Amino acid sequence: MDRLELVIRNAEEIVTLDELKALMEGKEQPRAYVGYEPSGKVHMGHMLTANKLIDLQAAGFAVVVLLADLHAYLNEKGTLEEVRATADYNRDCFIALGLDPEKTEFVYGTDYQLEPEYVKNVLKMARSTTLNRARRSMDEVGRNMDNPHVSQMIYPLMQAVDIAALNVDLAVGGIDQRKIHMLAREEMPKLGLQPPVCLHTPIISGLNGGKMSSSKGNYISIDDSAEDLDKKIMSAYCPAKDIEGNPVTELFKYHILPRLGSVTISRPEKFGGNVTYDKYEALEMDFLVGKMHPLDLKKSAVEHLNAILEPVREKMG
Repeated sequence: MDRLELVIRNAEEIVTLDELKALMEGKEQPRAYVGYEPSGKVHMGHMLTANKLIDLQAAGFAVVVLLADLHAYLNEKGTLEEVRATADYNRDCFIALGLDPEKTEFVYGTDYQLEPEYVKNVLKMARSTTLNRARRSMDEVGRNMDNPHVSQMIYPLMQAVDIAALNVDLAVGGIDQRKIHMLAREEMPKLGLQPPVCLHTPIISGLNGGKMSSSKGNYISIDDSAEDLDKKIMSAYCPAKDIEGNPVTELFKYHILPRLGSVTISRPEKFGGNVTYDKYEALEMDFLVGKMHPLDLKKSAVEHLNAILEPVREKMG
């Protein structure tokens, strides 16, 4: 897998691919970042972007992780003290997941977001952004958006200014961040700031087939015990011959195979015996045509995800 293939694998969208290629050809060590709003447990959805940051480090990018404590405060996620404590926990989780602490720059929002130059740029952007545009950008990520607070309209403007303040070339986030990133690409040039290339990862399905979310409790946390992991996966939504909204097949696509490279799924001989996959597409095809039973897939997901998360549990313990 070459550098570009590594960067774009399992991406939902690149805005734009030509800009990404030019960035990688023209800059020896581009800077990429993800901003994590500290909130609840770190789950498989967060791990998806962490996987991408690991890919980017392997492809020669400098990686910045913004622990967005001030954003979380503005988005009604707790007091500043509460969200800072959660941010510290998140940092430890991302290191345990495989981000190199020597090569990853961890930054807290409150380290720089109250500086005069930063605040001035946010206010400048507020003058050129309509209320409707700011509100639309928050549709996918805001809390209580039926009756939002003014603070939540400041949130996307800050995210755009973050990109400039952190000197970022590539903004990485889930596809739910797309509207905010598009706002940044539109508004930053008006302030004389360089807009980023954007890479969006998919939103992984929750255990019930809906969006995985801490608030809905339909998630796998990276520090779930082996017993809890077993219960969650064995009871997860996984209809035969169907990958739409299927969290079990997605675990193989986005987490298990990218980290392990290949997997062997154990089965009794009467059901076809053991089978090894080194590409997700082959596993998906077997599942779609009924050659792989959901129960065998679930048992294998438990086995392999436990192998991935056990070192994480040890580090977090």
